[in-house]
Amino acid sequence: MEHIYDTVIEEKDYGRVLLNVKEIMDKKGINRNMLARLAGIRFEVANRLYTGNIYRLDLDVLARVLHVLQCSVEDIIQYEPANK
Repeated sequence: MEHIYDTVIEEKDYGRVLLNVKEIMDKKGINRNMLARLAGIRFEVANRLYTGNIYRLDLDVLARVLHVLQCSVEDIIQYEPANK
């Protein structure tokens, strides 16, 4: 009898999502403190968006950031397909 622990899970590369928040903020002269204050988010969240070190993104936070930066989703989120 095969146990679930005996099977090997294959890890797949689905590509990755890149954030261009830093580039837009720098271009518009908005720093992390300003983004946090204007979007009503914590500095830590603004910092993670700026550095691209984020794994989950709340859609409400995304909407706030888009509003503050006056840009669209396509401007700040980019999908990079996996190398095949």
